[in-house]
Amino acid sequence: MSQPLTKSSTIPPKRSVSKSSFSLWLSWPLVPALVMFIVFFVIPLVMMLGISFASRDTYGRIAWLWTLSNYERVFDPLYWTLYMRSAVLSVLTTGCCLVLGFPLAYAIARAPAHFQRVLLVLVMIPFWTSFLVRTYAWIFILRTEGLFNTILIKWGILTQPLEILYTNSAVLLGLVYGYLPFMVLPLYVVIERISPVLEEAAYDLYAGKWMMFRRIILPLAKPGIIGGCLLVFVPSLGAFITPYLLGGGKTMMLGTLIQHEFLVIRDWPFGSALSFILMAIVLVVLAGLVKRTSGIAPVA
Repeated sequence: MSQPLTKSSTIPPKRSVSKSSFSLWLSWPLVPALVMFIVFFVIPLVMMLGISFASRDTYGRIAWLWTLSNYERVFDPLYWTLYMRSAVLSVLTTGCCLVLGFPLAYAIARAPAHFQRVLLVLVMIPFWTSFLVRTYAWIFILRTEGLFNTILIKWGILTQPLEILYTNSAVLLGLVYGYLPFMVLPLYVVIERISPVLEEAAYDLYAGKWMMFRRIILPLAKPGIIGGCLLVFVPSLGAFITPYLLGGGKTMMLGTLIQHEFLVIRDWPFGSALSFILMAIVLVVLAGLVKRTSGIAPVA
């Protein structure tokens, strides 16, 4: 007599997929990115770390004599003026970008939807041209025979051209121009998500424009402010093209010094040590911002 079919006898057992095989399958698409990360980032970084502890011979070649003198030279009082100039210009660049970028980002976020795309394209247009070409354009604008002085003299505002090029002001102007979009875009993303109903409610409660901005817009836009300041401060601290061209060698910053040590003096060990000090400063800034933003709730 045959036994009756049961549910367990008719349905084949499910094959269990091991967790290790699933994680192995999931990691395969990451292999090319991981290889590129190791080849183009980790290996050069390790090489620079080794060079930073090496020495330089009389012919500019690397002598593998391990020493800490390169990091000791970093704290030489000779370079303190350069460090302070780099920090002050980076902070001023970040502040100017914030002051100029916040109203622009707010105006774009509150513009009609079809007009927002046009304004965002206008903000992104500078990225369509090489940063080097745009910096050279500022040389033709700011030099004594340039466009700026020519217009002011023709209008009778000046009798003698201003010496703007190759000064700290020219470097600051070039940095603000170059990194302003990095402040506008994060602010736009955050402000665009703030409901206009909150502003109308503040006005209904007899709040003025300044009170509404201080109590509604500014707290809710804090993640965008911190992100924009980070995107501006970090690259401006290590900038070397703008100080080199608009500063004319008179306004040297930390990035310019690193470029000078590598390509002009050929002191690669000291240049590598400066690079790691700059990287440490950037990491400290990032850690501080992450700690500050860890308790900020996202804007709904």
